[in-house]
Amino acid sequence: MPKTSRHVAKTPDADGHIAYTPEENAVWRDLVARQAPNVRRHMARAYLEGLDRLDLPRDRVAQTGEVSAVLGPLTGWRVEPVPALIAFGRFYRMLADKAFPAASFIRTREEFDYIEEPDIFHEIWGHTPLLTDPRFAAFTHAIGQAGVRADKADHAWLIRLYWFTIEFGLTREDGELKALGSGLASSPTELPWSVSDGPEHRPFDVIDILRTPYRIDIHQPLYYVMDDIDDLFRAAERDLLADVRAARTQGLFAPLYEPADPDRAAS
Repeated sequence: MPKTSRHVAKTPDADGHIAYTPEENAVWRDLVARQAPNVRRHMARAYLEGLDRLDLPRDRVAQTGEVSAVLGPLTGWRVEPVPALIAFGRFYRMLADKAFPAASFIRTREEFDYIEEPDIFHEIWGHTPLLTDPRFAAFTHAIGQAGVRADKADHAWLIRLYWFTIEFGLTREDGELKALGSGLASSPTELPWSVSDGPEHRPFDVIDILRTPYRIDIHQPLYYVMDDIDDLFRAAERDLLADVRAARTQGLFAPLYEPADPDRAAS
């Protein structure tokens, strides 16, 4: 992930409320209007059911407190605003505490189609619908718990399982490819790309995923597909740190993308 951010975090007041400007609220409104038809067409049922449960505002940026008020009774999770970028260690600790870290800024008009860093639209519209489902919430919690136990050197290996499932995972429903990942739900351009014939689609396999490098600043050339979503939930019951050790022994696959500036790429 990028080591620095040019985005400035929005600071909550004493009541946890973040004051967004009329222009920022308008960006949220237009993002929702553009992306709502896409997710109805391409996202999996589990995501869509979660989106319906949340009933997010359409004309203003959602507040983390109001989302937490829905998540808490359903799965015990909450959303906490954070700066644009946080370290892996803090990320895993928050997930282990059932606190989802949400970057508090929203993208500009210039970044409307694609933003490299996660913003509040990605965090809320993309991630929190799956956190209404106890199964996805438990998987996310398991990733956090494994990350807390992991050595720092293993953090970048473990995050690939999160990346290729919660962020950019695919599944099949009634013979059709459908998107699960939050990075897809919030991207107007990558969502249709992910389920097209353009990228490579491989079957879901935990060790293979842990061995797969990725870049954050391009549309993914490769996605892993779960024929059965239960495969993801069974992964939460595995010894994920043993899986990381096995993946490290076998080594990384050759990347399917061109090299980038190392400060702009993730591996």
